[in-house]
Amino acid sequence: MGTYNYLLKQKLSKMIIKFEEVTKIYSPSSPALKNINLEVAKGEMVSLVGRSGAGKTTLIKLLIGEEKPTEGKVFFEDHLVNEADSKTLALIRQKIGVVFQDYKLLSKKTAYDNVAYILMVIGASDEEIKRDVPRVLNIVNLKDKATYYPYQLSGGEKQRLAIARALIHQPEVVIADEPSGNLDSSNTWGIIEILKRIHQLGTTVIVSTHDREVISQIRERIITLKDGTIFSDSKDSNFILC
Repeated sequence: MGTYNYLLKQKLSKMIIKFEEVTKIYSPSSPALKNINLEVAKGEMVSLVGRSGAGKTTLIKLLIGEEKPTEGKVFFEDHLVNEADSKTLALIRQKIGVVFQDYKLLSKKTAYDNVAYILMVIGASDEEIKRDVPRVLNIVNLKDKATYYPYQLSGGEKQRLAIARALIHQPEVVIADEPSGNLDSSNTWGIIEILKRIHQLGTTVIVSTHDREVISQIRERIITLKDGTIFSDSKDSNFILC
């Protein structure tokens, strides 16, 4: 299928992410990504879809500099990610918040301290922490669970806390990797509503998923990966999950 030219409003015309002829090879017989050309504009909300092994996680790892492409270039804003030094890479990662499927919470810290820890790492002041942590916990509807530890939270609450950790440093982009993986339908709906709210505030949001329910709730741009290639790029909710 040909690439659909997704028409953006003029205010979203600035590209924040660009993949240029990107190939990633782990095994010569089965490349993880092949000749990926992709642009995401500032302020977009994108569903990155495809079955397990399609290349979604590899694409995310390339964007945050956890992996380097075998061929091609990965850009974030004006930075060439795959050639960035450690200092530049740290700055890029501060602008990207990633919500992982397995939450990656600190088990011995409360919800408040899990979020505050991110700010401490980047050198925020005590005043900033006291101001911003309650605000972000409120966005994800966890303000009343600030003193709870992860083991005291439900799966949906843990996912919301992971989103709060991704949001606290005010990133340009939030990436949710399989956000419904461990959740029932009710909690999935709540997580997607939070991500849509974040998008409405002006943040670029990318949701990596193979869950049709998630995609149908978002109803925005859909990029489908199949066998490491872009199978389709459209705003058609009647997509094919390859």
